[in-house]
Amino acid sequence: QVQLVESGGGLVQAGGSLRLSCVVSGGTISGAAMGWFRQAPGKEREFVGGISWSGTTRYVDSVKGRFTISRDNAKNTVYLQTNSMKPEDTAVYFCNTIIPSVPPIPISDRWGQGAQVIVSV
Repeated sequence: QVQLVESGGGLVQAGGSLRLSCVVSGGTISGAAMGWFRQAPGKEREFVGGISWSGTTRYVDSVKGRFTISRDNAKNTVYLQTNSMKPEDTAVYFCNTIIPSVPPIPISDRWGQGAQVIVSV
């Protein structure tokens, strides 16, 4: 069974940066598309961006130019670099394997605990 463990969250001031990590166990990410999602208080979980098996990335408009997704298949890890953060980026961030459709479909129904990100003004 695939397990997803996110880390790297924290409290950051507006304009600051964080690097989130997602370590996958119980399966290899090689050949898999991976996605990052977030859930703000009182809101539905939403797709943030994804990376294909070949490294092609795509992002929602609200984070384009500020967030960057990368992957290290040897470490079975996916990263989310967040720059120029805004208070509206405050959320719990999750990763998952995805079907890269429009919209992307998360594959595992066992989400990790997520990484809490709080952006202060």
